[in-house]
Amino acid sequence: MTQLRSKRLPRPGPGSRPGLGKALVTVTALVASLGLGAITPAKAATDAVTGGTAAPRWTDKAHGFASLDGGTKGGAGGKVVTVTTQADLERYAAAEEPYIIRVAGTIEAEPFGANVVVSSNKTIIGVGTAGELVQGEFNLKPGTHNVIIRNLTIRDSYVEGNWDCKDTDFDGIQMDTVHHVWVDHNRFSRICDGQLDVRKDSEYVTVSYNRFENNNKTFGIGWTENVKTQITIDHNWFSGTKQRNPSADNCAYAHLYNNYLTAQADPGDPVWTYGNWSRGKTKMVIENSYYKDVQHPYQADTTAELVQRGSILKNTGGRHDAWGAAFDPRDLYKYELHPAAAVPALVKKFSGPQAPVGR
Repeated sequence: MTQLRSKRLPRPGPGSRPGLGKALVTVTALVASLGLGAITPAKAATDAVTGGTAAPRWTDKAHGFASLDGGTKGGAGGKVVTVTTQADLERYAAAEEPYIIRVAGTIEAEPFGANVVVSSNKTIIGVGTAGELVQGEFNLKPGTHNVIIRNLTIRDSYVEGNWDCKDTDFDGIQMDTVHHVWVDHNRFSRICDGQLDVRKDSEYVTVSYNRFENNNKTFGIGWTENVKTQITIDHNWFSGTKQRNPSADNCAYAHLYNNYLTAQADPGDPVWTYGNWSRGKTKMVIENSYYKDVQHPYQADTTAELVQRGSILKNTGGRHDAWGAAFDPRDLYKYELHPAAAVPALVKKFSGPQAPVGR
């Protein structure tokens, strides 16, 4: 899994503006079509890349890096089961055969911080908006592949009074050296360590339309000297989170777009509060995101590269690093890029668990 099989798309001709496509879609029209309320015509912008054709918002098809090199289909073709207990969730998630596992209601893991091991070829999806894993972790071991985790709330493994959590490893989702994983439309809240840790040499990962809330160490990528990971991070809402939003270390490609970062937590903790960090030898591209009340919204090591374009910053301070050429995501896959001005309303409405996803 070390070779990225890129899909090269046609390049714009002379005199054209990159990524606009043929159709211009204003923020006003976009917001109206999504039922998000009014935005003034003064904030008009374009819906780039898609040529004005919006993708179905509740699609079951992975996009971004998780769509490449054979794609990510999860448990498609396997049996569909509905679980309401920890024992059944653990049994089906760890099974050798493919499963689509529907989580109905709240499952409170025992003992506190317990791992639910997820093997290859699985879809785990919350029913309606009520599917929850409480005080537990989804754990993907090395070699695991083709996994989808969607439409769940993963919460409350936080240990009261242990803000830094250095003596625990209670993540929301942890994966080590996996490939083809899609984490979509989940809500993470009050996790003692990382809410989402994409570790070691993990590849072909997409993280989309999630809510990351009320946490210290939010979303880490890396813990490896190898530069292999390819990851797409789009339409996520980071609210009341302190650091690692995300922190991306030694990623071959990290594509962040249409994310919303706001209201960072900083309860007297001397550790740096920050938004996106391109670390090690990471090549990072940030597009059309929205930062509000964020300290150090995006930064890069001198050994890393970071390209930022089209984002909106409100009341931000500290580092706003951008250097190097990084890469062009349009050389690798198609994607729907919304105007930055529409991101707060769009992400607030459509991130986290949604009834149409868990139908």
